[in-house]
Amino acid sequence: MPDRPNFFIIVADDLGYSDIGSYGGEIYTPNIDSLASDNGGQRFTSFHVAAACSPTRAMLMTGTDHHLTGLGQLAEMVRNSPAHQGKPGHEGYLTDRVAAMPELLRDGGYYTMMAGKWHLGLKPEYGPKARGFDRSFSLLPGCANHYAFEPDYEKVEEPPRFFETAVTALHAEDGQYINKLPEDFYSSDAFASKLIQYLDERSVEEKEKPLFAYLPFSAPHWPLQAPKESMDKYRGMYDDGPDALRLRRLHRLKELGLLDPNIVPHEIVAVGREQGHWNTLTDYERAKSARSMEAYAGMVDRMDHNIGRILDSLKASGEYDNTYILFMSDNGAEGASYEARDMIREDILTHIAKYYDNSLDNIGRANSFVWYGNRWAQAATAPSRLYKMFSTQGGCHVPLVVKPAVQQKNDRPSGNAIIPAFCTVQDILPTLLDLAGLQHPAPNYRGREILPMRGKSWKDFLSSPSIDDVFAIHGPDHATGFECAGSGALRRGRYKITYVPAPHGPQRWELFDIEDDPGETKDISAQQPEEFEALLKLWEEYKNEVGVVGVREELGDGSENAFKDDFEDVGRVTRWIGKEDVPEHVKPKFW
Repeated sequence: MPDRPNFFIIVADDLGYSDIGSYGGEIYTPNIDSLASDNGGQRFTSFHVAAACSPTRAMLMTGTDHHLTGLGQLAEMVRNSPAHQGKPGHEGYLTDRVAAMPELLRDGGYYTMMAGKWHLGLKPEYGPKARGFDRSFSLLPGCANHYAFEPDYEKVEEPPRFFETAVTALHAEDGQYINKLPEDFYSSDAFASKLIQYLDERSVEEKEKPLFAYLPFSAPHWPLQAPKESMDKYRGMYDDGPDALRLRRLHRLKELGLLDPNIVPHEIVAVGREQGHWNTLTDYERAKSARSMEAYAGMVDRMDHNIGRILDSLKASGEYDNTYILFMSDNGAEGASYEARDMIREDILTHIAKYYDNSLDNIGRANSFVWYGNRWAQAATAPSRLYKMFSTQGGCHVPLVVKPAVQQKNDRPSGNAIIPAFCTVQDILPTLLDLAGLQHPAPNYRGREILPMRGKSWKDFLSSPSIDDVFAIHGPDHATGFECAGSGALRRGRYKITYVPAPHGPQRWELFDIEDDPGETKDISAQQPEEFEALLKLWEEYKNEVGVVGVREELGDGSENAFKDDFEDVGRVTRWIGKEDVPEHVKPKFW
């Protein structure tokens, strides 16, 4: 067995803060929860990411700010934003200005493998194999049907304006596009099975190497789809609506000691057609909304089941105890309500009605296409403000469970520790390299100049964590910036400035004491003008250092249209990888 620890990173896609059991959720997640209680397991309550999926994954892979990696915004958004097009750091793939986690670990003697969502580049030269994975099975775009289903467009005269990457399941294995998925394909099952296959297929020599395994699920990202047996467990559980669920989640968070009983949660934010309260819906509308939430819960449940399969495999091989296991979400819960967006209502809903079956009893099946909207999302992000795509706590504050390796245990508590230390996803790569005894190669790597990491190692902290110290990892003078979709934030110590674009916010900077007010409910900029000005100055420094193009009011040139929805008219996959390179099953029937 290798002397150095193994690493296993699990990423959920759009999972809310309180969705899993160990963070107050009612969804059955015994395997994730076991990581929190086993071998000195820890639940972090101040772990932060970017407010969108590929920016977070870029920071995870590189240890630096996503604006420096090529994923300053979702690539799908840059296509619609003149202000961002052509700007450094917004290329839409992980560039060669950074070294990636699997490259560095493989160079350091690790055997590397992944199965799941990549979203860091569609071309083979940007894919997992090119960035250091010995074995890989990957969903390349940001999302897709979770089953091997695609509507029949054979007789369509005009191309549908729809979520092209959401229905075109472009996968690759070991650098080669996959032309056909198995008929029994379901994303979470398939990703877990592939990872287990790769674990089993290692040679004797490969098993002598320490292991890095990466399992980035595409669940529970929309479309909300889950096997019937996973959904049926939750039948009727959400019939009283999202506001009732929100209150139950808040109560449970306080009960578990994850939330101070005196904290005031941010009020629910709903604008335009989002404002419809549960009691104003018809019985059928409530039933469909609750069924969509049942599908979501079934997806999380099934994801946990598959995590358990891999944990069993690691235990059977004797590698579990020597493995650091991290479970996290890539951003806050997805709150987009597409049916509420006037400019896309007809395109989206007409297309879904024509090609999918969203009848009540069919929700969650392969030929359904639903999401759950902003109120269910805010049940999962409470007490925080808003959700994915906003640099508020609701968009950037996510669960992180860490199960350390036994050999590093030392004086660690027995398990289920609550860790309030502020930290970010940029810290994970420095931590893994430190635990593996490896150095980051900046400023040069394989003949090219690369950027250094901006994150900080947790190695010493994990050996003997300061259970009550918020600033045990990053001191009170450390400043961390955030920006996504024109929504910005910067935190230093206990204070945070936040910019929320209209109509979901005032479209101006606000100041919060984030320790006393994690819900961002009381703007204290007028009471503390010196602190406010100091943080605004730090924001400008951060903006210039990493290449933030601007917050919403600074963009202009019609770029606001890019942010109306994170997958509105994203364009064909083929615009990125070229007609000649596309496997047959994703070639459109029209040009």
